[in-house]
Amino acid sequence: MEIWIYTALFAPLLAALFAAVFAMRKKNIITGVVNSALIALSTAASIVLLCMLEDESLNADLLGWISVGDLNIPFGFVVDRVSAVMMVTVGVVSTLVHIYSIDYMAHDKSFNRFFAYLSAFVFSMLVLVMSDNFLGLFIGWEGVGLCSWMLIGFWYQRDSASWAANEAFIMNRIADLGMLLGIFMIYWQFGSLQYDIVFVAAASTDIMVLTIIGILLFVGAMGKSAQFPLHTWLADAMEGPTPVSALIHAATMVTAGVYLVIRANPIYINIPDIGFFIASLGAFVAVFAAFMALVNNDLKRIIAYSTLSQLGYMFVAAGLGAYWIALFHLMTHAYFKSLLFLGAGNVMHAMHEELNIKKMGGLYKSMKYTAVLMIIASVALAGIYPFAGFFSKDKILEVALNENAHILYLALWAGAGLTAFYSFRLIFIVFFGRKNWEHKSLHPHDAPKNTLLAMLPLGILAALAGFLEEKFERFVTQLLPEYAFSISHETVILMIAATLGIAVFGIFFAFYMYIIKGGFSKRMENRIIYKFLFNQYYIPQLYQNYIVRPFETLAKFSWKYIDEKIVDASVDMIAALLARCGGKAGGMQSGNLSAMLRWMVFGLCILLLTAVFYRA
Repeated sequence: MEIWIYTALFAPLLAALFAAVFAMRKKNIITGVVNSALIALSTAASIVLLCMLEDESLNADLLGWISVGDLNIPFGFVVDRVSAVMMVTVGVVSTLVHIYSIDYMAHDKSFNRFFAYLSAFVFSMLVLVMSDNFLGLFIGWEGVGLCSWMLIGFWYQRDSASWAANEAFIMNRIADLGMLLGIFMIYWQFGSLQYDIVFVAAASTDIMVLTIIGILLFVGAMGKSAQFPLHTWLADAMEGPTPVSALIHAATMVTAGVYLVIRANPIYINIPDIGFFIASLGAFVAVFAAFMALVNNDLKRIIAYSTLSQLGYMFVAAGLGAYWIALFHLMTHAYFKSLLFLGAGNVMHAMHEELNIKKMGGLYKSMKYTAVLMIIASVALAGIYPFAGFFSKDKILEVALNENAHILYLALWAGAGLTAFYSFRLIFIVFFGRKNWEHKSLHPHDAPKNTLLAMLPLGILAALAGFLEEKFERFVTQLLPEYAFSISHETVILMIAATLGIAVFGIFFAFYMYIIKGGFSKRMENRIIYKFLFNQYYIPQLYQNYIVRPFETLAKFSWKYIDEKIVDASVDMIAALLARCGGKAGGMQSGNLSAMLRWMVFGLCILLLTAVFYRA
């Protein structure tokens, strides 16, 4: 049994080490093939474990890890109904992204290094989801943070890539301090970091202590899942290669915050007020991000804002106690969002790395397969029946209505319409709009067959995964709490009709605006509200002006007036004094016997006087 657990976990590590051996050598297609095969092996082992699960979870203690006083933490892993779903989701998307990357990165001189980073990222994510304790989760948590820094800044020669990587790393480290304090609080309260011990004792723990722990853990989740106000790094992370975006923003890093809340559900069940705050923030972010996607013209950033918005939906479900629904949307979202990013990579290659959708148009004829796959993903994202997004996203709206959280429901309902609009705004402009590129300089063509074949399973899952809803619910609710709906069947039908109606309206409005009218007028783009959204509510500028620059000023002041003039000056003064004293004392070693005897007598007198005073 344990062999399958270790295969699922360590095959990506082996892949990363294999690629790292050849990282500084010339690119070799074998590196990509071997890495893809090992990630596929890990995924196959995860599927086997998923099928083998019965009532009991599967545990494996690899070795002793930390044993200090009463603290005893093994290097252990658990495969249960939550971690198994995450393992398969991460594995399927990662395998297809690796296969896709073989062709996508074929012309990059750092091909081998890319696969080393990518596989290490998958290993870190699996450590995160498979660990049976909070400290192991934190190790994986920091591992994906490090790997994301390497992948976002993969093309470090670009200043923008290095800056984006540093922003993501620093923003997450700020949030991770809160999570680390939460882990300290857990050990202080429960005397253990093992999930089974902590979760059993959580029900009888003081509510105030649980509240503090829940808040601190969610601060970490806010950073990793880019929730407001720690959201700015996610769109800037598009500086990395597109397969990185597909992996980070679909199935791995950004979903880790949602996974944490789902995993820690025995804590959050007992603090419903914090849960409602999480749901409220999620509903706000769902609309907040959708508005930014409406006006952005960067191909990858539009999809990134969509990820941010969908993470908000997941947090609404988790915050309101519908943990299995949050996990279900996490899974379906991983399939259609990774498909969108990979499709965007095809478009970028065809357009010579162009990202501005206003400089594209009319690409359907030359990129039919990519267009069809991206349309499938967009329909799923918009929540149109019978695609996957319809089943998972509508269920979240149903939860909000069931909890009488009408404001949250209206926000999510409006977000559904905005999602449909910006998703098909991208599709219509890129594939069906007026051509805005020169024929002489560009010859758009579809991606190679291998690349398209890697995307095909994601297209199938984006279309059909929603039909697994009932089986998924039965499977995961043997571990996660069941969620009881009390609203009538008629109300559910009306809600579904309203949600489908607003989504269909969004699609047709996008068609009207960008196919019939040719887009918004220049007059509209010059309005304050348009500029406000286009500039991300001016939040990055606020951070720059009121946090970064004051901190930079303080750092320069500390450097010039404290470090140089006080600390360095004090050290230099002591060193100079000792050097001068040493120089003077050097005269004692003159080699003159009479002079040295005089110094000996003088020293003896000093010793005798010291002894007398000491005795007195």
